[in-house]
Amino acid sequence: MLYHFLYWIEQVYHPPGFGVVKYLTFRSAAAAITALFISFIIGGKVINMLKAKGIVSTYREGAPERHKQKAGTPMMGGIIVLASVVVPTLLWADLRNTYVILILFVTTGLGIVGFMDDYLKVVKKQKEGLVARYKIFGQVTIGAVLGWALFAMPELKMIHANTVTTVPFFKNLEFDLGIFYIPMVIFIITATSNAVNLTDGLDGLAIGTSGIVVFTLGLIVYVSGNIEFSRYLNIIYLRGNGELIVFCIALVGASLGFLWYNSYPAQVFMGDTASLALGGAIGALTVMAKKELILPILGGVFFMETVSVIMQRLYFKYTKKRFGQGRRVFKMAPIHHHFELLGWTEPKIVTRFYIIAILLMILSLTTFKVR
Repeated sequence: MLYHFLYWIEQVYHPPGFGVVKYLTFRSAAAAITALFISFIIGGKVINMLKAKGIVSTYREGAPERHKQKAGTPMMGGIIVLASVVVPTLLWADLRNTYVILILFVTTGLGIVGFMDDYLKVVKKQKEGLVARYKIFGQVTIGAVLGWALFAMPELKMIHANTVTTVPFFKNLEFDLGIFYIPMVIFIITATSNAVNLTDGLDGLAIGTSGIVVFTLGLIVYVSGNIEFSRYLNIIYLRGNGELIVFCIALVGASLGFLWYNSYPAQVFMGDTASLALGGAIGALTVMAKKELILPILGGVFFMETVSVIMQRLYFKYTKKRFGQGRRVFKMAPIHHHFELLGWTEPKIVTRFYIIAILLMILSLTTFKVR
């Protein structure tokens, strides 16, 4: 909104300096600063409000023993993240851009699903929160809307890219998914939102790794939406895709702002309100950039967390059926709890996972030239 207003002033009155609002780099930086500002302004107030209303965490049976000291920490802090992402995007992005509308739809939609889950668990004291089938229904619906919108998007149909995905490390190798495109989008949105949710188990882990991943995706959408860069890198030119960098950098700013409160020892937890929204946003960005297959690399931390849970459950069921007693691959899943039970301190686990996320970021970016 602010972008449109300033652009109108520049077009009508031509004041010196106002032309800078046309540049994505300026608006991205402005969005990041705005996100940080919002985080710092509302963060403390939201935390105090959650404490006053008794919206706090309780110790979950089966969690590592040291997590008992986390009981009483305010929950649903994802409100801070959502406000710090959505407001700067509304202020600084081009709201006529279809990609921007879609990313806001996915983020807020899954934020609402997560909020309902948190509300039922923390406020209404319903142990299971939002029933699993309703949560999945929300994820699937949002994924289906995104998939259909991209499938029908005229700009993508013009270049025959509406159902296409690219393959990392391979030059000019593309897959046309055809009728499987929308199911693929649904799967990605559901999988990534749940993967980030699983990762959200240690102070600062999910928000920090999400910030690293989204920063990388910001670079990817920027080059995808720039005709010169996309030609140089020999990737699909997606007109208007670059506008998503405003959202991405706003999310990076929001991640840093929330990390101020969520770093060890955490003053607030994000809950499903933010974890589902962050995961959905990551999945949607890869889909809109036609880089879906880069997710296992770029989102390797989330992928590792999810696979550890799947392995643990399958192996436990298999050994219980075969030997009469379930056995485990890890001491506890997701895998960050395994390292906790090995004696690693929480900050050490989180820092090392950040290092892994940064290495995977570098590897992901190299896929554009190592082909």
